[in-house]
Amino acid sequence: MQQPLDAQEIPPGCPAHGNVPLYGPAFGADPDGHYAHLRSFGPSAPVDIAPDVQVELITSYDAALYVLQNPASFVRDSRRWKALNEGRVPADSPALPMMSYRPNALFSDGAAHARLRQAVTDSLATVNELQLVRQTQQSADYLISRFSSEPRGQAEVMADYAQPLPLLVFSELFGCPPEIGDRVIAGISGIFEGTPGADEVLGGALTELIALKRRRPAADLTTRLMEHPAQLTDEEVLHQLVTLLSGGTAPLTAVIGTSSALYLDEEWQSGLPVEDAIAQSLWNYAPIANYAAHYPIHDVELGGRVVRANDPVLISFAAANTDPKLTEHRQQLSAKAHLAFGAGPHACPAKDPAFVIAVAAVEALLNRLPDVEMRVPFKTLAWAPSPWSRSLVTVPIRFSPRTVPSMAAGRGQPQTPQQQGGAEQHSGAQAPRSTSSSAPQHKGGMFSRFLAWTRGE
Repeated sequence: MQQPLDAQEIPPGCPAHGNVPLYGPAFGADPDGHYAHLRSFGPSAPVDIAPDVQVELITSYDAALYVLQNPASFVRDSRRWKALNEGRVPADSPALPMMSYRPNALFSDGAAHARLRQAVTDSLATVNELQLVRQTQQSADYLISRFSSEPRGQAEVMADYAQPLPLLVFSELFGCPPEIGDRVIAGISGIFEGTPGADEVLGGALTELIALKRRRPAADLTTRLMEHPAQLTDEEVLHQLVTLLSGGTAPLTAVIGTSSALYLDEEWQSGLPVEDAIAQSLWNYAPIANYAAHYPIHDVELGGRVVRANDPVLISFAAANTDPKLTEHRQQLSAKAHLAFGAGPHACPAKDPAFVIAVAAVEALLNRLPDVEMRVPFKTLAWAPSPWSRSLVTVPIRFSPRTVPSMAAGRGQPQTPQQQGGAEQHSGAQAPRSTSSSAPQHKGGMFSRFLAWTRGE
């Protein structure tokens, strides 16, 4: 681990003579050093979250709680953003997709927020935990089956497992049919990857999904949102689904990847449960590193610094969780006292399902590949150079090759590896198919192939 920046290594543009840039290779290589440096200026400091985009970054745990739990002074509606309204934010800034207003619970306040959030929390409360575990395990088995029989006995956890798994689980929770699920996954993946037109792909797929559920309601999250007493419009339902996707899949990817790497690292204490690895990941490597823009409705003093009205204040969940002032009594804090899921009225409404998915995903990897191990030490792994998230770039593993059968195969007679063609092994071997013209032939995108695999097709 790199040492925190000292006075001789002040990043270009410190608060004494400009802002610390919280992006790019230097930040990505040592975010903790940047946070340590920023703490020397008090509970908050001005930073550039993107080129020419200044925000006040909260690095103190106590100050973060104060902002998160004080909606009377700090609101979330980014239409108040002064610099944006004055044309001082570049039109192509990478900060805009993360901070611009959308009609969802995340960017709402007061009664509007309460109405949207209640619809989301009530709908999530209907998700059966045992069913969620089963869905996660099924998705895990499918993904592991795609690389587990690889003769080299090697895989990359992030790309092969942690990134696609939440997308499969959410597509099931939303009640997507195969073709729509394919486009939902392609759309949200494209948004994270910066693919042109990804927004339109996702919006079109979710619009079709909502229209489908209007015609044929079902026992899924989309239908529950639509039937909630809050009477959300179709547009509101769409934006809540987008929020659940964007706010749930990427952080889950980070947690699954980091927790797996921690658990498999040679320095991890043997015998500790998977839950401990996930808790440590949430405390020390907050998946949403810097986010949750708030806008003071009046000038506010924070630790001697005055934050002006309508200037964005971002919470560094990563810095707050690792605040040195917590060191002395962190052992006495609840394991859930971290701020990885936020706090206050805008705390993540899906934190319990997210934890369940993360535990089930990591356990599935360990159980299906019992001799899996890391190919490199945890401390040598690289982090993505993003100011918004803390996610590992790669988690290389090795294991003894094996076949993971589909759930459908497990319910019937045991099948040979050749008969389990739905596993879509990297070797390219194909199982005999039904001669029926209506039998799916593993065409389509990831969700279509996953559903076919679950049916043993």
